[in-house]
Amino acid sequence: MADSRDEPLVLGIETSCDETGVGIVRGTTLLADAVASSVDEHARFGGVVPEVASRAHLEAMVPTIDRALKEAGVSARDLDGVAVTAGPGLAGALLVGVSAAKAYAYALGKPLYGVNHLASHICVDQLEHGPLPEPTMALLVSGGHSSLLLSADITSDVRPLGATIDDAAGEAFDKIARVLDLGFPGGPVIDRYAREGDPGAIAFPRGLTGPRDPAYDFSFSGLKTAVARWIEARRAAGEDVPVRDVAASFQEAVVDVLTRKAVRACKDEGVDHLMIGGGVAANSRLRALAQERCEAAGIRLRVPRPKLCTDNGAMVAALGAEMVARNRSASDWDLSADSSLPVTDPHVPGRNHAQTHGHGHGHDHVHELGEENLYS
Repeated sequence: MADSRDEPLVLGIETSCDETGVGIVRGTTLLADAVASSVDEHARFGGVVPEVASRAHLEAMVPTIDRALKEAGVSARDLDGVAVTAGPGLAGALLVGVSAAKAYAYALGKPLYGVNHLASHICVDQLEHGPLPEPTMALLVSGGHSSLLLSADITSDVRPLGATIDDAAGEAFDKIARVLDLGFPGGPVIDRYAREGDPGAIAFPRGLTGPRDPAYDFSFSGLKTAVARWIEARRAAGEDVPVRDVAASFQEAVVDVLTRKAVRACKDEGVDHLMIGGGVAANSRLRALAQERCEAAGIRLRVPRPKLCTDNGAMVAALGAEMVARNRSASDWDLSADSSLPVTDPHVPGRNHAQTHGHGHGHDHVHELGEENLYS
């Protein structure tokens, strides 16, 4: 049996939005998952303010990395690579993470891997349920994304089947929570109120579910507007708004569409399992309905625990470790943040795509540093 210490040890940095996440992974084993959130600083604005997020990342970066190394019980010198979210996300926030990753990788003389935020959300499931099946069907739902993806190889081949054409699911949760005066972020609080409400109380619309609509695309803008108008009409008539029933009915409309389309995609593509990731995957009703529908369709459901669904450094480290294990080309030192990095690019390889062979711990530009080690 192979010694686990032979598996790649990778540090991952995630700063695509308001979470400063640093994870450390050895192979598919999670050693540390440190997160510093600036969500409280955005709450009064009702949403994430990019400049505030970027400044928070700057302040949290070094302490969070130090905390992760201590939690993992490893030295920075032991790392086999440094991975970082290169996109998509908020440009300023991404730049903080990319700059930090470059500094650490260069100082340590280790390979640098700029990876895709969405592909990382898929890969994180390996830390909980083992290697991903190939191909993998993934439903990613968060504040910025609602996507159906088919991955034949998480390091090089991710194909989008469908995506949101307007508001993402998580964005709709935030907006309805604001209309109901429940605060920010909306996902957890809507979930909490919905547990005490009737999901069938109000017949809210299901977007893009008609026979001529795109099979795998999502739209939640119309739903958001319908819920807001329903609430406004009640208030205008001087009637009380049944917050719990509204929350439950709205939530049911969202998860009904998400799970229905995901199961259909699995059937159409002949895939017998479904992975759900992203922040909204922490929603209890989404998990329950997905499990119910997957079981009825003979599909195996894989959903990471809630903490691994939200943005975190562990998911970036997981994808980075997979890059090292599969001898993927490291990124160049001029790696830049790309706020619209397409999911079809799971990582940003260097211009020299030559692959190393064997274990894969020596990659491309690392050789340019020789024995030099600037980290002390």
